[in-house]
Amino acid sequence: MVGIKDVAKQAGVSVSTVSNVLNNKKNVGEETRDRIHKICEELSYQPNVAGKGLKSGKPNTILFNFSDFDRSFYLKIINGISDYVNDNDFDLIICTDKSCEKYMNNSLTSGSIILDKKMQDEVLIRLANESYPIVVLDRIINNPSIKSVVVNNYDPMYDMIQGVIDRGYRHFGFIGGPEETADNKERYKAFRDALEANHLEFQQKSYFAGNYREKSGYSAAKILMLSRELPDCLVCANDNMAIGAMKAFRENGIRVPEDIAVTGFDNCDLAEAMGLTTVSIPNYERGYIAARYLIENIRGQRNVETFKIAAKIIFRNSVGIKNN
Repeated sequence: MVGIKDVAKQAGVSVSTVSNVLNNKKNVGEETRDRIHKICEELSYQPNVAGKGLKSGKPNTILFNFSDFDRSFYLKIINGISDYVNDNDFDLIICTDKSCEKYMNNSLTSGSIILDKKMQDEVLIRLANESYPIVVLDRIINNPSIKSVVVNNYDPMYDMIQGVIDRGYRHFGFIGGPEETADNKERYKAFRDALEANHLEFQQKSYFAGNYREKSGYSAAKILMLSRELPDCLVCANDNMAIGAMKAFRENGIRVPEDIAVTGFDNCDLAEAMGLTTVSIPNYERGYIAARYLIENIRGQRNVETFKIAAKIIFRNSVGIKNN
């Protein structure tokens, strides 16, 4: 039986390119598109989405669930997932929040990738089983059918704060994300541990709760400016909040880094333009790796050991050299 890989081989293109053409996506040139259609006709290849999984009894479709449209890094993760999925002749469904649970069974999808803090561990544990593997990107769950692919937040955050301290900064503020999230807990712990290792005090009044969105960073900075003294450096648990804080400082004539340094985490699209010191997470690769592990588990190559993704520090001009 002729398959999509046979078409791709004869056309001299990737499986994902053939899939894009057959799904009428516009990101393939006309010449390539015509060649693929001609080869499909010559080989009598007829794509059958509903029948893709008949041989294995699975629908050959994976689900990606996320919960926040306001953060651009999701698009990079989706691109990574999509590329691996297409290259392996799977389909991808994307959904958000509670609507995804009804698709999380092997009559509709073969497995799921989850990046949604609103989905409780108990739900994932209940839904995951040997015939329905799950990959989570935002937490570690010890379960024989759940693979955790998470960012190593602690080491780069600790090293970034140490680098800031080495540049002469001594007094810090912190804007955190949602306190129940694993990312925020790990980043805040690394921040506090770095200060403690350098015998620097941190007062709880200098902690501001945010929600990873720019507006919460802006609001926290406005509150911070009501105090008599600014900290030397404001550490933010992600870039969006850091950018919001920097905008608030700029509106009020407070210079970064001359009056206050600012750091973020994620290396979002605006970080470079804003000159923001941050930690860069390889989000495309994050999605690609998650899809790879999920499909391997679907195919019976059981691997549920936690995988930690390395991230790197990027120092930019939002942190200078402090003259004490």
